[in-house]
Amino acid sequence: MNNIFPIFEFLKDKSEAGLGCALVTLTAVTGASTRNPGAHMAVAADGSAVGSFSGGCIETAVVAEAVDCISANAPREVRFGAGSPYLDIRLPCGGGIDLLFTPLPDARVAADLFQAVTERQPFTISMDRETGALTSAPAEQDQAVVSSGSLVHVNHIPAAKIIILGHGAVVENLANLTASYGLDCKILTPDADIVQSADKQGVKASLLKTPAATNLYRADPWTACVFYFHDHDWEAELMKQALASPAFYVGAMGSFKTHDTRKVLLSDIGVSEDDIKRMKAPIGIIPSTRDPATLALSTLTEIIETYHSRFSRTHGNIAL
Repeated sequence: MNNIFPIFEFLKDKSEAGLGCALVTLTAVTGASTRNPGAHMAVAADGSAVGSFSGGCIETAVVAEAVDCISANAPREVRFGAGSPYLDIRLPCGGGIDLLFTPLPDARVAADLFQAVTERQPFTISMDRETGALTSAPAEQDQAVVSSGSLVHVNHIPAAKIIILGHGAVVENLANLTASYGLDCKILTPDADIVQSADKQGVKASLLKTPAATNLYRADPWTACVFYFHDHDWEAELMKQALASPAFYVGAMGSFKTHDTRKVLLSDIGVSEDDIKRMKAPIGIIPSTRDPATLALSTLTEIIETYHSRFSRTHGNIAL
């Protein structure tokens, strides 16, 4: 699992700075591997890089190969691990991986790739093994990697995004964990102190002035909405909004008894039974969790597991 945003941000920034860059793509795996087909690394001509394909076994060799590829301005395919010409480089799992090195022709291509990531829509990167041509377009296939003649198509979905609605210490705990994990999140809270604290830490936060539905956020199919309200009068309309969205996860803290009361309130304001059933409550994978740090960890783990179950492909790479 990885968030591809840093990889394509790196390519954009380095290209704009005038450095040649290469996108390195894992196209096939033989045996076991720590990464799945569709994973990427980004390498610049100065030897800097973002991403990985192993626990550190081959990255130095990959960077050296990519720098040479940039200098030659031509694509190449290289196998590492089992069956590789690099006899002194082995993967601890005993498998082998095939990597496609594609030099970026100019900064415009890097900018197009970065835009495709930031638009939060599924997209396909198409690379020509022979010519090095590289383009991006809306996703057309479900499988992560598809080969057709000299072309390799790699399909990506948006990374998970977390919207945290509520108050109390657990809000900031989850925001900090999410940031550490590398995912984007936003806090919506009636607590001005939380907004101020989040701003200082670089976390996006907005103040809720009423418990009504709000235009301060939009949930796409790759968004998780988390409700941490102790004052349940704040919940109903905001939950109705989240449950009406395509968010892949909507969860709320509280006991089973609390959730039974919540379900009645939601039904009274017009939320359908099917939408109410979408809600994960009590939230998290650890039963009866009360301390904020553990509840936040329990919640994030459940979100990641749900995302993985919903969007993973058999031999695919998840942009989480």
